Amino acid sequence: MTRSPVGRETGRVDGRPKVTGAAEYSGDHQAVDLAHAHLVTSTVARGTITRIDTTAALASPGVLRVYAAPESRLGLYPVTGPAASFAENYVPLRDAEVRFHGQAIALVVAETPEQARDAAARVTATYDTQPPRTSLADEPHVPAGPTISGAPSSLTILAPGVGSIDAALAASDVVVEAEFHQHMQHHVAMEPHAILAAWNGDRVTIHAGAQIPAAYALGTAQRLGVLPENLQLITEYVGGGFGARVVLWSDTPLAAAAAREIGRPVRLVLTREQMFALTGHRSQLTQNVRLGASRDGVLNAVSHQSVSERPTTLAFTMTPAHATTDALYRTPNLHVDAQLAVLDLPGSRAMRGPNEAPGAFALETAMDELAIATGVDPVELRLRNYATTSPSRGLPWSSKHLDECYHVGARRFGWSARSATPRSHVDGHWLIGTGMATAIYPAHRRPASVRVRLLDDDTAVISTGISDLGTGAATVVAVSGADALGIPLTRVTPEIGDTLLPQGAPAVGSSATHATVPAIVNAARDAINELKRVAVTDDGSPWLGADVEDLRYERGILHGQGRSMSFGRLLTAIDSPGITALAESPGAVDPGYVHHSFGAHFCEVRVNRFTGDTRVTRFTTVADVGRVINARAARSQLVGGVVFGIGHALLEENRVEPDTGRLANSTLADYLVPVNADVPDIDVHLLDRPDPVLTGPLGDGSEDVGTRSLGARGLGEIGTVGSAAAIGNAVYNATGIRVRDVPITLDKLIDRL
Repeated sequence: MTRSPVGRETGRVDGRPKVTGAAEYSGDHQAVDLAHAHLVTSTVARGTITRIDTTAALASPGVLRVYAAPESRLGLYPVTGPAASFAENYVPLRDAEVRFHGQAIALVVAETPEQARDAAARVTATYDTQPPRTSLADEPHVPAGPTISGAPSSLTILAPGVGSIDAALAASDVVVEAEFHQHMQHHVAMEPHAILAAWNGDRVTIHAGAQIPAAYALGTAQRLGVLPENLQLITEYVGGGFGARVVLWSDTPLAAAAAREIGRPVRLVLTREQMFALTGHRSQLTQNVRLGASRDGVLNAVSHQSVSERPTTLAFTMTPAHATTDALYRTPNLHVDAQLAVLDLPGSRAMRGPNEAPGAFALETAMDELAIATGVDPVELRLRNYATTSPSRGLPWSSKHLDECYHVGARRFGWSARSATPRSHVDGHWLIGTGMATAIYPAHRRPASVRVRLLDDDTAVISTGISDLGTGAATVVAVSGADALGIPLTRVTPEIGDTLLPQGAPAVGSSATHATVPAIVNAARDAINELKRVAVTDDGSPWLGADVEDLRYERGILHGQGRSMSFGRLLTAIDSPGITALAESPGAVDPGYVHHSFGAHFCEVRVNRFTGDTRVTRFTTVADVGRVINARAARSQLVGGVVFGIGHALLEENRVEPDTGRLANSTLADYLVPVNADVPDIDVHLLDRPDPVLTGPLGDGSEDVGTRSLGARGLGEIGTVGSAAAIGNAVYNATGIRVRDVPITLDKLIDRL
């Protein structure tokens, strides 16, 4: 009997090629007569290019071309229509305007990457400059506009007879008010942004990392002025994205246009420093949270306001309050608001837990302060304000077991042994503290298409254009396909990462799994139905002329009329190499529910009482993310999310030089991310409660394939949300010092210790 691989500890199907070096990432692909490109970037943040001198670069060894703004003549065009939201709003190298420090102003193409880099250093530019706008505090604030769900940027809900949120706060027994700040944060994926573009007549093949391959390819085709069907994007292996590979930045169209112009394949690999300016960041942000409650901690009023940046070229609109405070706790009076400041900075983009991670840091820190002000245990405080329906919409959740996350997490972590008194647990030079916080992340549903092909060797190929950023998407496709077809995982081949395949789900917003799995189930159902049809209609079939209702498919085998045969043997008998079915899953969700994943974080930190050095020493996360498809990959994703939270809380920031607009620490020597020494063993527990609504009705597995859904939700980002707040709350418990500006660095502690 074939046991379903769903929920088991499954190794990645692409694990061996990755660990042996056989996997080819975008920068690894080769081409005949390959040329290499290097970008030249601006040294001012706002102004106009008056002259670019390329003489020395053109005279350098191996140089083939130098393309410089404003007249590069590369044949690039604006991106319009739906793809415009995934591209910068200007055409690179086509005008003299400088919009941010680090903008691409020239491209050098040479025989080797070293020659291109050397020649690029010889390009000089002069500018007519203006003072850049770089400060959230100094620039006018404007409403953020509708959120991704269509909610207004400012939303107020008041109980009957309450005149304003200020009045509701004033009427509360206990009020907590706090302001929070954070600087830019960056994705810093392991793989640098790399492009290989090769033309064959009017068709171009591009190797590049992309989180939404279809949108990326469409935007690139528009930039290049070619028909979308003449562009193939291959993105099989991607070394991390976290939001940075959602957008079509300037690198891909420039490399592809240069390849077209010189008639040779071109590879462009961004330097690390260029990636900081050219591939997006999480915006700098200021938040203000006010909580009003009764003396026993029951919320009466919640206000959460934010101001973030809107770069002029491309902006991710941050609405942190809407993503957290609007959805998490029960309160009769609620106010959320998001404002923006237009700044001359590199384009911003979603970064893992884009609104939710910073929003949860503010809200969950404020909740910890309320717990202290009321003397209520932080876990109990959250249970007293537990929302059984959406606070702003009044709708039930499709599935919610957050209360179980609190209870299980507290037990696994040993929360009951915690002292609420700061500085009460000391071990030599170390002050020890514990903290907790809640995680919440929306479960968006996006359309996806999948092709299932049953082959005459009793194997199946599952094809969809999704990309795998290292999250395990290829393995999810294989596991879900094996489950839907009832065959061993070893007989399923996932085929992903190519725009010639059926359009896959976007690898964004923790949505790929619950968009892809139903499409796989539907395609498997249709393939099995087609198998039954040919079984009763093909002359070579032993079931010719039978009633299709008399046939039963189970675990790769057709049964009926006293005989059984695997689908491979049947296909061999009818002389067919295979049968194919294509199916989709819709992008819509049931409007009668709200859809979220939930979690609870518990952590312990040690703070050196003399140096302020802070170490995370224990961490427990319990997550309610629907049905778990691959337990090993799911835990890995949550561990990765918590590591993001450690970086958010203790390490990551990039500051803007106010006079120049330059990002001050744009190298991996200066922009700090967690390394092994910063990360303890992380205890992850998954509730594994199927969501009965998000992806359709559930079954017990006994019925025909296609009539049930696995009830899965995505989980890539839930570990990031709230984990920084848990660390910050633990730092307070250890030291008695409340730090509201992340990261919590030594200078914010040492003078107060």
